[in-house]
Amino acid sequence: MTRTVLLIDDHELIRQGLCRAFERSGDFTVLGEAGNIADGVSLVQGLHPDVVVIDVRLPDGSGLDATKQLRRAWPDLGIVVLTMYSADDQLFLALDAGASAFVLKDAHSDDVVAAARHASVSPHSFAAKDLAGALRRRNTPSGPQLSGREREVLDLLASGLGVAAIARTLFISESTIKTHISKLYEKLGASNRAQAIMRAVHSGLISHEASTNVGHK
Repeated sequence: MTRTVLLIDDHELIRQGLCRAFERSGDFTVLGEAGNIADGVSLVQGLHPDVVVIDVRLPDGSGLDATKQLRRAWPDLGIVVLTMYSADDQLFLALDAGASAFVLKDAHSDDVVAAARHASVSPHSFAAKDLAGALRRRNTPSGPQLSGREREVLDLLASGLGVAAIARTLFISESTIKTHISKLYEKLGASNRAQAIMRAVHSGLISHEASTNVGHK
């Protein structure tokens, strides 16, 4: 089965390289090329390709915004987003925009063709290199690693409880609580409760709402 693809990128050399890769593939026909979003959307409307390959940065706007526009207008269109930026946030922005696949520009052209094949078959699923790693990094707090007991103490500190109240709540001695607090301060690089809680918030260890009762004890 021959699939059709449209290329939207403002670099002619990139478009030429991709054209050759798709021609070599044997299962794609390049219907057209565009160097900006306006021309690209117009070509999609007139040519109805199976897949669009679009750059993130284009002269007349963001390829991610264009991806949202294309997804709304043509729900079953395969969309491959290309970018030179390898940060995880770009990957998740492409996912949120409704892309079918995300490929770095320094990847082999065959990887773009493979992403286009995926997009043509499963336009509503998302494929990207190291997607599992990006998800793992997104779900892992960036701050220090705390023990289960230290997390309990941190949460109670954030709720405004003092040492004696935390000790009663956890049924352990005040001296042990003080030891846990000392370790928390050390791990968070803090010298007092308020500083420790604010750094825990910034590290994603607790929510901002949990810190509203914090004093400078």
